[in-house]
Amino acid sequence: MEYFSSVYELKCNECGKRFGNRPLSGCPDCFAPLEIAYDLEQVRGKFTRESVAAGPHNIWRYAALLPIPEGFQPDLPVGFTPLLRARNLGKRVGATNLYIKNDAVCFPTLSFKDRVVSVALANAQKFGFETVGCSSTGNLANSVAAQAARLGIKACILIPADLEPAKILNTLVYNARLVRIDGNYDHVNRLCTLVADEYSYGFVNVNLRPYYAEGSKTVGYEIAEQLGWKLPDNIVCPMAGGSLIRKIRKAFNELITLGLVEDKPVRFFGAQATGCSPISQSVKQGWDYIEPQKPNTIARSLAIGNPADGPAASKMIQGTGGWAEDVSDVEIVSGIQELAETEGIFTETAGGVTTAVTARLIQQGRIGKDEVTVAVITGNGLKTTDALAGRFTHLDSRAVRPRLSDFAAYLEELDGATNQKPELEPAGAY
Repeated sequence: MEYFSSVYELKCNECGKRFGNRPLSGCPDCFAPLEIAYDLEQVRGKFTRESVAAGPHNIWRYAALLPIPEGFQPDLPVGFTPLLRARNLGKRVGATNLYIKNDAVCFPTLSFKDRVVSVALANAQKFGFETVGCSSTGNLANSVAAQAARLGIKACILIPADLEPAKILNTLVYNARLVRIDGNYDHVNRLCTLVADEYSYGFVNVNLRPYYAEGSKTVGYEIAEQLGWKLPDNIVCPMAGGSLIRKIRKAFNELITLGLVEDKPVRFFGAQATGCSPISQSVKQGWDYIEPQKPNTIARSLAIGNPADGPAASKMIQGTGGWAEDVSDVEIVSGIQELAETEGIFTETAGGVTTAVTARLIQQGRIGKDEVTVAVITGNGLKTTDALAGRFTHLDSRAVRPRLSDFAAYLEELDGATNQKPELEPAGAY
């Protein structure tokens, strides 16, 4: 299974060997990961501000810089999510130019994974896979199941057994074959590598991973375009496998090379949960390698103890003058609520990580209060409501009679309870 493109092909990160286009994620000679390399000179005349503006209001406006097979006609309006000025959150954390890139509303399954899956499945069809799948901590499972259903392709999804119920439901509803594995994500991912070979399945984050990862670049393209074809000073991005943060930088570099934005230094900041923070640890220690960890956090979508792109992400962050931080489960929940209270955005646990880490970085002085900073929110809070269990006790409160006096008395009761409640620990507090 192979096809030819004159614009892009697989290339080894280490030895530079090229492999055309095929379902392959690692170099068979030096075992390094493969990435998509482009002939940007061929793209130059096809990718301009004008051509982008004339395109559809989704990721396919950037099709000239995505690895999609010749003749592919996308019809799923994925991406082009809002970039919102976060004035209220900014006031709370001490920042005047804070923005939220809100992929919590990405179509069709409310996470940035919709971007990467759409690119991966375009290639899965070209390669002739009859069954696609993934190893997933939840959001990817939802997206693969939904988009496979739309394309009429069978889907087989492997997940850790302790995944959030909402994410399991959001996969099963699309009639995907779901297999729960007694282990963490790293166990699941290793099994998927074996399954992909044995059953000839197209796993988006295994044998289709180089194509899948390129979909993340569209987050970077959109940020630059939505800022008026300018780059921000800082990006704060959650990290699981470490791919997203690297691909946003790749997108910026491509825009610079093609002359769509002015070259400027952008610092990248990674956000992880303390209960699974191998990349954060690597950055803090100044390492060029990753020490795997056993995940133990409510932020299951980030719970990858041995991230595939971890070493490269750590090196990239350090090279931009950025930093990485990790926050506790308590701070994650506070981050979720803080973003909701200030900006009306309900994010999942990964977004709580991003919010809390952003606050801490500003408090530390690593991010200047007047610098243009974009915090990337990757998923919707409706998928991880269990993380807030017990936080809102009045959900089970008594009903009041339909009388004004009863209503007034109940408001006084609620106000009294609020005044007596201990103050919430601010996100990023320690």
